[in-house]
Amino acid sequence: MTQRRVVITGAGVISPVGNTLDKFWESLKEGRSGTKRLTYFDTTDYSSKVAGMVENFNAEDYFSPKEVKRTDRFTHFALAAGKLALANSGIDLEKVDRDRFGVLIGSGVGGMTTIEDQHLVYLEKGPKRISPFFVPMLIINMAAGVVAMNFGLKGPNAAVSTACATGSHAIGDAYRIIERDEADLMLAGGSEACLTPVGFAGFCAMRALTTSRNDQPERASRPFDRTRDGFVMGEGAGIVLLEELEHARARGASILGEIVGYGMSADAYHITAPSPDGDGAARSMRAALRSARVSPDVVDYINAHGTSTHLNDKLETEAVKTVFGEHARKLCISSTKSHMGHLLGAAGGVEAVATLLSIKNGVVPPTINYEEPDPECDLDYVPNLAREMKVDYAMSNSFGFGGTNATLIFKKFE
Repeated sequence: MTQRRVVITGAGVISPVGNTLDKFWESLKEGRSGTKRLTYFDTTDYSSKVAGMVENFNAEDYFSPKEVKRTDRFTHFALAAGKLALANSGIDLEKVDRDRFGVLIGSGVGGMTTIEDQHLVYLEKGPKRISPFFVPMLIINMAAGVVAMNFGLKGPNAAVSTACATGSHAIGDAYRIIERDEADLMLAGGSEACLTPVGFAGFCAMRALTTSRNDQPERASRPFDRTRDGFVMGEGAGIVLLEELEHARARGASILGEIVGYGMSADAYHITAPSPDGDGAARSMRAALRSARVSPDVVDYINAHGTSTHLNDKLETEAVKTVFGEHARKLCISSTKSHMGHLLGAAGGVEAVATLLSIKNGVVPPTINYEEPDPECDLDYVPNLAREMKVDYAMSNSFGFGGTNATLIFKKFE
């Protein structure tokens, strides 16, 4: 049987650096930071005080006021990004078979805002005052469910929750669904909104967040830099429309790129730390290359997981060297987390969009805040300035707590 090819025909983002594709891409190209002093609550007693916040976002632009009250912020982001992806694709929903159109959107944490708000209600007013929408608002699959309901999409519907690899796993799994001829179109990606008092405190308690640049928030996320000391926590959503190639051609769709490879692996090592020498990351990248049926030397660019933590950046660098050998020195590698922080379960979706725009526009976004080279991170991280170059194949990495890894490979469509 001929393998079904899958292309990306639409994308939408809600992010700390922009809520439209144009603004998002312009911010990345220009090296703008979207990390700021966290203002959602009083951070006096918190070790970290910076975050990548979504600004100028009004949920009522996408939901009715009643729906806003009955859904969590992570679902608001997912629906907004899904609507933007559909608009970007130019698709006419009246002319497609919605039984063959699915949704696969995940979240690392889900309705954290709802959990904290309703816990306060419980403490102050008792169990009888808990909202009847409490459980539907917090569960992770509600983002995919609400998107499907809004557009009448009756194909495969599921959610992924694999920590910081969520968005990439969602896109990869959606790719496989279309390959297997179980759908013709899938909206897929990730959404996250857990910049909440308890959620933020939890990451502070783990000592995972940066604390050294609370007074310089725009410089706080610095992947691969020697002075990095933790990640900046962010929020947002990234959704893409995956479409079977002939289906896309039949409707004259504009194509951002083709997805050709998907790899997964487990570290099976530690609940938060990556496996030594980047073994899990290396196996994920190799699996993606096997899936794409390409050799390592065809890859031009890697959108790295690049969290700005000491171990992650060092071990991802080691993994790239292991997989790519001498070609590792020729690769362009950048971390767009330097611009917006780490969007957790949304990171893979947003970074997939960034990777596709790199291919489409022939520009690699920089790793900003790269000031002091680290001898343990000695590859080309495209420091501080975007680079114009032809990108035929690009890889996007996402690695999550629990030792779960995902790698996507996209190809320029010609």
